[in-house]
Amino acid sequence: MVATIKDVDFKGQNVLVRVDYNVPMQDGKITDDLRIVASLPTIKYLRENGARRIILMSHLGRPEGRCVPEMSLRPVAKHLQELLPDTKVEFIDEVSGPEVEAAVENLPDGGILVLENLRFFPGEEGNSSEFAREIAESTHANLFVQDGFAVIHRAHASTSAIAADLPSVAGLLLEKELNALGKIAKNPEHPFLVVIGGAKVEDKQPLIDKFLNVADAIFVGGKIAADGYVSTDPKIIVASDFSDDAKFDIGEASTAKVLELASRAKTVLWNGALGKAEDEEYATASKALAEFLGQHPEITSVICGGDTTGFVENLQKSEPDLKYTLVSTGGGAALELLTGETLPGLVALEDFS
Repeated sequence: MVATIKDVDFKGQNVLVRVDYNVPMQDGKITDDLRIVASLPTIKYLRENGARRIILMSHLGRPEGRCVPEMSLRPVAKHLQELLPDTKVEFIDEVSGPEVEAAVENLPDGGILVLENLRFFPGEEGNSSEFAREIAESTHANLFVQDGFAVIHRAHASTSAIAADLPSVAGLLLEKELNALGKIAKNPEHPFLVVIGGAKVEDKQPLIDKFLNVADAIFVGGKIAADGYVSTDPKIIVASDFSDDAKFDIGEASTAKVLELASRAKTVLWNGALGKAEDEEYATASKALAEFLGQHPEITSVICGGDTTGFVENLQKSEPDLKYTLVSTGGGAALELLTGETLPGLVALEDFS
């Protein structure tokens, strides 16, 4: 297990934190701040335990090494200030250099500086050691904290190269993700149910293969089932009826079956919506499962995959009492961790632990 911010003394130090602020935007406004909110426990822990200055870095979108004003992190910094009204939050449209150095020096103790979108600069996705070193030196950082779980499967400067220049540990969000997903991958409590949905069987088959000999049952729904997914393994139950001829949602019998399986489980891993859940008309099965799991916190429920987590997050806005063990912030990272892939951002932390 990697070291975390709870294992090191950072009092009076400058702390550089990789967060995941790749949030959806529309007309310059944030439409879902879940990832920003998810970073707050780490930020608050650092402030409450004496970090002198906190410098946050992230990417937003895919600007491909170019400055794209619509993908600036300035609105994110403004929203973070609203979430932390008692904290000074500044933004700078650079990631390194004299201007960043001056901005860091001018921050009050306990202040936060948000750097510009890392992916405006080719060195980020190029995993440039020089680019990473420039950021570390310009921010006068004494410690690097990796808290962007959704990007640890990328070998980028802010996930991999940066760890060569600074003592590096995990943040609280990353720790939470690793603990929950790691337990699922290595030692889930049984009965263990895996629920698979979504559209592309090639994306889901590695997960099915991984857990076939571990899970007590695997339920397959979504477009995968509608397209005729077939398995002869008795552990795999494929949705057999659908809500209409278009097969955009699984039917009542299959919905009842997945709920029955969930009611007997102690652990449920869910990846992939059970229907075309972005359309309310075809979200019946996904909503039924999400509500059931959210109303039974005694079940270890881990939800991953962008469409599934987005659906659950939106449901929680109208039904805030729904509670889950983990609604993962990482799509590809979660899948690669669960299937045993090597994650460069995690390797970088392990090298320092």
